[in-house]
Amino acid sequence: MTEPLWTAEAIVAATHGRLTGAPFQVTGVTTDSREVEAGDLFVALAGERDGNDFVAGAFGRGAAGALVSRDLPGSCIVVDDTLKALERLGEAARVRAPAARRGAVTGSVGKTSVTQAIRAGLARAGRAHASVKSYNNHIGVPLTLARMPADTERAVFEIGMNHADEITPLTRMVRPHAVAITTVGAVHVEAFPDGEAGVARAKAEIFDGLEPGGVAVLNADNRWFDYLSGEARKAGAVVRSFGSVAGADARLIRFTAGESSARVEAVVDGQQISFPLLQTGSHWGTMSLCVILMLLALDVDMRTALQALSEFEPLAGRGAERQVRIAGGAFTLVDDSYNANPLSVGAALKTLGARQAPGRRIAVLTDMLELGDHSPRYHAELKAPIEAADVDLVFAAGPLMKNLWDALSPTRRGGYAEDAAGVQPQIVGALRPGDVVLVKGSKSSNAKALADALAALDPLAEGDA
Repeated sequence: MTEPLWTAEAIVAATHGRLTGAPFQVTGVTTDSREVEAGDLFVALAGERDGNDFVAGAFGRGAAGALVSRDLPGSCIVVDDTLKALERLGEAARVRAPAARRGAVTGSVGKTSVTQAIRAGLARAGRAHASVKSYNNHIGVPLTLARMPADTERAVFEIGMNHADEITPLTRMVRPHAVAITTVGAVHVEAFPDGEAGVARAKAEIFDGLEPGGVAVLNADNRWFDYLSGEARKAGAVVRSFGSVAGADARLIRFTAGESSARVEAVVDGQQISFPLLQTGSHWGTMSLCVILMLLALDVDMRTALQALSEFEPLAGRGAERQVRIAGGAFTLVDDSYNANPLSVGAALKTLGARQAPGRRIAVLTDMLELGDHSPRYHAELKAPIEAADVDLVFAAGPLMKNLWDALSPTRRGGYAEDAAGVQPQIVGALRPGDVVLVKGSKSSNAKALADALAALDPLAEGDA
């Protein structure tokens, strides 16, 4: 029989709530009534709609109990504030697993993929727990904590932010033993009057919750390394660095990418290592070293770390590739549509430029959002990495991408439209077998819908393994 994750008695004690209805025990926790599985605790959060209104539906899908803010039929625990109760439940989960080594990851780009790669290493080393998807905000972090079993040996959490003072309360919930900042760049800068400097300060908040003597894994190639390492040391952290610069604890020597895999050569603490990756993105040369340092800090040995990295596949929307069959052959679709900012688009274009393709290199770009007053300039400046990557054709969608379109040389202009739906037929009409097509853009500018539409061109795609 599966051990319960929580009993009603333990939830009452953690949340200071009041049990109504029959006692219960749960095997999972969720805040989305549509995702309820049998045995779950449904947490009825207040949002655009009152979560209490979905409790009956959650019970209908098999929920064993509910955390609510008013008296309702069924096995419920009533609290004044369900979000505060979820936070208390998460903190109680941390306290009841005192032996668990905890890590936390933030950064302007790459934090989800790095978190999931760390998770793969932790899972090889023992009983592990981690964030799912991009559960990195004021709901996702306590929810991930609340889902952590008491016998967890190691865990890793993703922590994100859009504004200042968002990371501090989350890292204090997690109390990590090791933290990583993948990089700092022009992301969410519209919320910071001083641009990247404000982003760097906000990312440094992750040190606020670091356990005494904890490890801070930082990008030595990033312009904010000196600032971040100084802030980490003020918090009592041991700084560990990764990058391609001399003196980094984990130093990249060479990254060699092929069509569907790559090889990393590096020196970590004086030890020469070489290992394969299923990731072809150029940024994975250094990001893999970030993963290694975090795994070492969480008491995972090097051999296990390298095995996990060698088998870690690209996440959906973050560089995953597929062959899409069209008349006369197939083209390669690189789906990097989950989100976009100047750093991540530049990295994706660099990777595209390194491809040895029988056909053309094609970039399909939609608007990058949340970049503030300098947004038009950030878009126009993509011209430089496009030219450096020798991209053959660019298809651009969105009013902000018009700035790039106007800056491009006529020979590179594939097509432009005000939105993703408008540019789609232009792309389809231009495709040829052998092309490599990168799709990159912010979620709200419908890059994913564009990538999905291109994948659907394959008449035999449905049912593929």
